[in-house]
Amino acid sequence: MGEEIKKGLMGVTVDETSISKVMPEINSLTYRGYAAQDLCAKCKFEEVAYLILNGDLPNSKELKKFEKEERKERKLSKSLISIIKQMPKKSHPMDVARTAVSVMGLEDKETTDNSPKANLRKSMRIFSKTPVALAAFYRLRKGKKIISPKKKLSFAENFFHMCFGKVPNKDIVKAFDVSLILYAEHSFNVSTFTARTITSSLSDIHGAITGAIASLKGPLHGGANEEVMHMMNKIKKPENALNWINNALNKKAVVMGFGHRVYKSGDSRVPTMREYFGKVAKITKDKKFEKIYDIVEKVMIDKKNIHPNVDYPTGPTYHLMGFDTDFFTPIFVISRITGWSAHIIEQHSTNKLIRPLAAYNGSQHRQVQSLKDR
Repeated sequence: MGEEIKKGLMGVTVDETSISKVMPEINSLTYRGYAAQDLCAKCKFEEVAYLILNGDLPNSKELKKFEKEERKERKLSKSLISIIKQMPKKSHPMDVARTAVSVMGLEDKETTDNSPKANLRKSMRIFSKTPVALAAFYRLRKGKKIISPKKKLSFAENFFHMCFGKVPNKDIVKAFDVSLILYAEHSFNVSTFTARTITSSLSDIHGAITGAIASLKGPLHGGANEEVMHMMNKIKKPENALNWINNALNKKAVVMGFGHRVYKSGDSRVPTMREYFGKVAKITKDKKFEKIYDIVEKVMIDKKNIHPNVDYPTGPTYHLMGFDTDFFTPIFVISRITGWSAHIIEQHSTNKLIRPLAAYNGSQHRQVQSLKDR
C-alpha cells in the first residue's frame, strides 16, 4: 500500500488558529468567537478590523485611536503614485494591488522587523494605503484625475469618494461595509495559507501579503465574484436564466459562485449579503440581476443540491454600486488584508517552517549518458 495522498490538503489540519472558525453548532463563520452576521448587524468595518487584528472588539476610545491611525496612514508616497501612473491602463487591478504592496515594502522603514508590534504597525499602513492605490488606478485608467483621501470619511466612505468623487447614500455605504466584514477573514483558505507559508520562512509581511494577493486573484478563490458577474452578463436577462443554467449543467460546466469546501449546507455569510444585495437593487431600481440570481440559485439547489457562496450575491452588489467587474476582487483584498495580517502575526508567534512532503511518481533511478550517446 502506498502512502495516502490528500490532494489540496483536503481534510488535513496543519496548525491552530484563534482568529476565525466556522462553528457547526451555530452554523456560522465566527471571528474571535463572534458570529460574522452579528458583527454585520451591530458593528462597522473598522470595529471588525480592530477585532481581527487585536483579538477583541474595541471600546469607544480604542476605536477612535484605531480610526485616527488608519486615516493618518492613507497618504501614498510620490514615488508610488508615479509608479501607478506608469502602469499599463489594461493591467488587472489585482496586479496593481500586488505591485503596490510590494513597493510599500521597499519604502517601509520597518520591513525587516518581524516583531508583533512592528507587524501591527506595518499591517495598518498596508491596510490604509492599498485602497488609496487601487482607487488612484481606478481613476487613472479612465483618464480621470486622482482623488486624494479624506481624513473625515470612514474607510468605506473614503473608498467611494476616491473612486467616484462622491459618497453614496448611507444604505449603499452600509451594504459595502457589510461586504467588507464578510470578506475580512476565513481561516486557512488558500491565500491565507499562502501568506502563512511565506511567513514560515521568516519572510516579511509585505512579501506575505503580496503572495496572498497573487493567490486571491485566481477564479477558484477571490476571482469568483468577478466570474459571477461575467456569468450574469452572459445570461443578460431573467427570461434567459432558466435555459442558460440548465444548458450549463447539461454540459457539466462549472457554475461560479456555488459550493464551498468548508460549508456543506450553505455559506453562512450568504443570507446577510443576499439581504443587502436586495437593498442595493431596490435603491438603484434595478431588479434584473436579483431575478437572475433567484432563478439560477433555485436550479442549482434543486438539481445539484449545491448552495451559493458569498461571492454569488457580492458580485452583482458591487456591480450595482458602480464598480467595474475587475475591481470586485481588489475590494476583497482591501478587506482581507486584516485577516492576512492577523494570520501572519499568529504564524510568527509559534512559527515552524511549512514544508510538506510529496509522493514521487517520476522515473526510477537512471544512469546519465554522455551527450554523444543520447
